[in-house]
Formats: sequence, C-alpha cells, structure tokens
Amino acid sequence: MISNTSLKDNFLSFFFSIGFSKNFLNFLWIVFSILLLMLGVTIGVLVLVWLERKISAAIQQRIGPEYAGPLGIIQALADGIKLFFKEDIIPTQGDAWLFNIGPVLVLIPVFLSYLVIPFESNIILANFSIGVFFWIAVSSVVPLGLLMAGYGSNNKYSFLGGLRAAAQSISYEIPLALSVLSIALLSNSLSTIDIVEAQSKYGFLSWNLWRQPIGFLIFFIASLAECERLPFDLPEAEEELVAGYQTEYSGMKFAFFYLASYLNLLVSSLFVTILFLGGWHFSIPFFFSFKYFEWDLLNNAVNYVINTIIGIVITLIKSYLFLFISIMTRWTLPRIRIDQLLNLGWKFLLPIALGNLLLTTSFQLFLL
Repeated sequence: MISNTSLKDNFLSFFFSIGFSKNFLNFLWIVFSILLLMLGVTIGVLVLVWLERKISAAIQQRIGPEYAGPLGIIQALADGIKLFFKEDIIPTQGDAWLFNIGPVLVLIPVFLSYLVIPFESNIILANFSIGVFFWIAVSSVVPLGLLMAGYGSNNKYSFLGGLRAAAQSISYEIPLALSVLSIALLSNSLSTIDIVEAQSKYGFLSWNLWRQPIGFLIFFIASLAECERLPFDLPEAEEELVAGYQTEYSGMKFAFFYLASYLNLLVSSLFVTILFLGGWHFSIPFFFSFKYFEWDLLNNAVNYVINTIIGIVITLIKSYLFLFISIMTRWTLPRIRIDQLLNLGWKFLLPIALGNLLLTTSFQLFLL
C-alpha cells in the first residue's frame, strides 16, 4: 500500500540482510499492503455505519445505538458477529450456484475499487494510468451479481429487485462515466494521483468543484443511484419488494450485501474527494503546504510519517463530510418511482452529461 520506494527498499534490505529471500519479501510486502488496506477499509465502514445510525437518530429525535460499547460504537461489529452465527438458508427450488456466487460477485469488485484510491501521494496500492476508468469498469460487474442473486433465489420479489438493480446501474453508470471523463479532460490524465495534483496550487480555489459544478451534481446524483441509496433504493424497496434481491438471504451472505452497500458508499465519497475536492491537499490557499513542511528537530523519516498522516486525515475529513450529506439526503427525500428513476437517468442526466463533456472538450481545445 505504501508506494514510497525508499521506505520500501529500506524495509526489504533490512530483512534481506538477515537471511530472507528477496522474492519472498516482495510477496510479504504485497500481502501486508492488501491486508492493511482491507483492515482500514473495514474500520472505515464500521465508523460509517455508526455515524449513519447516530445521525439518523438525531434527525428523527431518537437516541440511536447506545449499549454496545461507549456511545454504541461497536454496534455494527455486534451485528456482524450475530450474522456470522446465523443459519445459512438456501431455497430448495432455487439455483444454488447462482445463489451462492451472487453475494461474492457483489462484494469483490467493490473491494477492488480501493486499489486505485490514493489516501495520500504515496499511499496507494496500484497507481494505474487509467485509475478512474478501472473503478468504473470493476464497479459495472456489481449489477451482474445482484441479477444472479435475484434469479437464483427463485422468488418474484428477488427477481424484480435484480432486474431493477441492473436497469438502474446501466441508466446511471453512463452519466457517471461522462462526468468522470470531463474531469480527466481538465486534468489531462486518468490517474487518480495526477487528478489530485492538478488541484494542488491554490487550496480550495483550485478544486474541480468550481470548474465542473454540473459534473459534480451529476456525479453526486449518479453515485447515490449506483449505491442504491434513498431516494434511489428501488431494487430493495421494502413496500413493494419485501427486501428486493436479498429477500431470501440470511447469515453471512446477507452481511455481504450489507457490507458491499456501505463499501460502495465509502468508495463514492473518496472519489468525490479525489475528483472534485483536492484529495489530501490542504484547503486553505496561500498557506504552507504540509507536503513540504519540515519539522527541524526531526529526521526525514519522521517528517515523512507526519506529513503522510496529515494528508490521510485531510482526505478522510473531506470524505466523511460528503458522507454526512449523503446520510442527510437519505432522511430528507422520499423514494421515487421506477419510471421517474429511469426518466431522470436517460432523459435528464445523460443529455446534460453529454453537453457538459462537449463544453469541457471545447474549452480544452480552445486553450491549446
């Protein structure tokens, strides 16, 4: 996960000098980076679930989680343990293979999306030159898993939920990709790190939010639809479909759907931070940059660690502020109908996203 070459080389050379093979050490470094990323992401989801329950309770004038740990902070962990010990039920008339593979096919692509997310300039697992399109490509596999889960359940409510998930994802993935492409044109790169660095000169004044306000609104609406959040949670509308594609699921398979939903929401907020809010860079313009701030009494390694931690904290603060907006939206707007959802995607967002992309392209060509 830590891509700083000098730090990695020093780590590997130390263990190589005491007898470990270089190939084995490289393998351990990769495994360690992946496990560290998964641990951090899981903790982030637990915090997100707790925040959503507390914010939702405050909006509805309730207390929310209170007894599982101080202020109920381990309520989500307690729910996970409970689901782990619940019985795994498979419908007798359903397709067991599709039923079992569906939750896995939903969860894995969301985890893969975190490969290209930079939490700081040197904290990224895979710095692909097409990072943002890699995210769009792997996230497009998720509706296939939802459709398989709905079809394999042999339940009309589940099947309708799977069909709705596929239709909704296709409808909103195109405007989402077009808004991301507009940002890539402004930054002259599809790399997530290059996009953040293009917003680093003047604090919040250089954010893409000001240069792409229409793209930001399109991305915000489309990301809520991709995450199946209210007012776009048609695939699991409880008044119509009981619980949609996850009606027949229990135990850990149900937990996979639940986890994937919040992982996807966290991914969307991190990409909003990267694409529109300047990533890990300090937001106050004409102020000192933490990246080049030197602590005179400390050595270079400690400086690197301190600056890295500050960058990660700034990224997470921006992401969780956006998550707060998403949570408020859930408890503010009512659920729309399926025809309204599809009309919004195809007749409104898609033409506006195309126009925004053409306008951005024209400005970029004019500036050449």
